[in-house]
Amino acid sequence: MTALATAAAPALAAGFADPVHDAQRAFAALMRAMAEPARPVPLASDLAPPSPLSPEMAAAALALLDYETPVYLDATLAAAPDVAAFLRFHTGAPLVADPAAARFALMGDGATLPDFARFAQGEPDYPDRSATLLVQVKGMGEQKPGEAMPGAGALVLEGPGIKGRHAFAAAPLPSDFARRLAANRALYPLGIDLILCAPGVIAGLPRSLAPHTQD
Repeated sequence: MTALATAAAPALAAGFADPVHDAQRAFAALMRAMAEPARPVPLASDLAPPSPLSPEMAAAALALLDYETPVYLDATLAAAPDVAAFLRFHTGAPLVADPAAARFALMGDGATLPDFARFAQGEPDYPDRSATLLVQVKGMGEQKPGEAMPGAGALVLEGPGIKGRHAFAAAPLPSDFARRLAANRALYPLGIDLILCAPGVIAGLPRSLAPHTQD
């Protein structure tokens, strides 16, 4: 009976093949993404996580999460029990139902991002006690003049790590994403940080960025 139950149980998706070095490579890509904001950074991943968790977000999660980092899953990811099981097994991170209690939040659908105010913004003496949102999008790029990416407002960003201003686009994201970034920047040094995850690449949008809507 035990053997039958075991055979019927779904197999847990594997984590990193080389946990130490794969995590180090993913973490290095994440640090580069935050140091070079709004510039797509390659993140190769051989992971095959449970859907709808993408390989890129799975790699970022395995590099960032541990038993001391409460994690919130949006409705898209929370609806797939295998995603929670994958994260618990490979990271030990506790899952929380309250976004304000999360150190990291995994957003499976960039188009339905909750209000940033629902997440921890940090404290005046401890601005690092804030949330980082990992957001799945279908595509992103450094925007060229005259080009647009459907479903995302074209952004021109400036701030630390950017020389002058930098054009960037990603989709899908909420129609008011630029306004949200501006409100987030106004809270600096408080506020949240974002890491966008697309096929093969990631991009960091730290709270220090100031957005401008492109005409």
